[in-house]
Amino acid sequence: MSPFRSVTSGVQGAASTFTNAALQVLNGAVHPWKVARVMGRLVMRPVHRPGTPPGALTYTGAREAADVRIRLLEYDAEALREEELSSVTEALPIRDSSPVGWLNVDGLHDPEILREIRDHFGLHMLLMEDVASVGQRAKLDDYEDSIFLSLPMLSFHRESMTLEVEQLSLILGPAWVLTFQERVGDVFDPVRERLRSAHGRIRSRGADYLVYALMDAVVDRYFHILEQFGDAAEEMEGRLIQDPTPETLLGVNHLKRELLVFRKSVWPLREAVGAFSRTESSLVSEATQVFARDVHDHVIQVIDTVETLRDLASGMSDLYLSSVAQRTNEVMKVLTLMASIFIPLTFVAGVYGMNFEFMPELEFRWAYPAVLTFMLAAGGSMLWYFKKRKWI
Repeated sequence: MSPFRSVTSGVQGAASTFTNAALQVLNGAVHPWKVARVMGRLVMRPVHRPGTPPGALTYTGAREAADVRIRLLEYDAEALREEELSSVTEALPIRDSSPVGWLNVDGLHDPEILREIRDHFGLHMLLMEDVASVGQRAKLDDYEDSIFLSLPMLSFHRESMTLEVEQLSLILGPAWVLTFQERVGDVFDPVRERLRSAHGRIRSRGADYLVYALMDAVVDRYFHILEQFGDAAEEMEGRLIQDPTPETLLGVNHLKRELLVFRKSVWPLREAVGAFSRTESSLVSEATQVFARDVHDHVIQVIDTVETLRDLASGMSDLYLSSVAQRTNEVMKVLTLMASIFIPLTFVAGVYGMNFEFMPELEFRWAYPAVLTFMLAAGGSMLWYFKKRKWI
């Protein structure tokens, strides 16, 4: 299990290079339609059409996978079998087999495959409806003979500094685990490697421990994403202090919106993982619940870190306004000092620029250099006074 590292550490090496590139994209590519896209992810949820009966296996996602990919992994302490299947029927024996079976389905748009899995494993119709209806908040449902767990699997796009939220559905049975993803690609490669190499206790434990390992892999990815958000936030803060620009402010606002999406996705997971660690179901052993409580602690750390980053991003908006106001004050200070120096000089020039006939000073031989000397002395005296008061 990877240790939690502070996301507010200094920017180093490749992280700094990535952050600079990401900020360049943010500075030039944050448009109003992206704001609308983020708001859509926050307030909208795909739903079935009105009147759809309960248990409908209709995929509600925005994008379908090219093809449905089915992978089977069976293992015990001595052996492991892994293969990609061409149909669901090849994986049906795992329900009654003694080794632990892990069936992973990438692609939810084929209702026939979902229906076949539901009927063979005896899954509740509402459970499979939740699998097909993506956009669910993280939750845990106990159906006595199976446990359904929905949690967000996040991916981070470095080019645009945006999050992509994918619903991961986990179903735990007596000796099998079913996982459903919207498309190909996940964060489970470290778990698969541990299974292949028989590293650790995972091969000697049951299906409930596999569910714990999958949850732990998902939560560990959250930390990696938060580290990148933290690096970007620290870099933006430095730019706001040195050279605040409207483009950097756009990047800060974009960061705040993405953190809000992150928070909305992860916040309900605390309750779901906590319920898994406290469940009284016979499908989850007490030994596995101890490990699940550790994942619950990590989820709380993630939520706390997200809140910290959101506060930091909000503070950066205030920092931008303060920096702009400070720069404006510096400009006004210079202009005020210049005006203060030239106002008395302008007054003297104005007095002797009047066309009165009886002005005896005008006939004095050294009047012109005397007035210039007086004006220079007056300006110099004011500069000395300003400097003594440390105004300049």
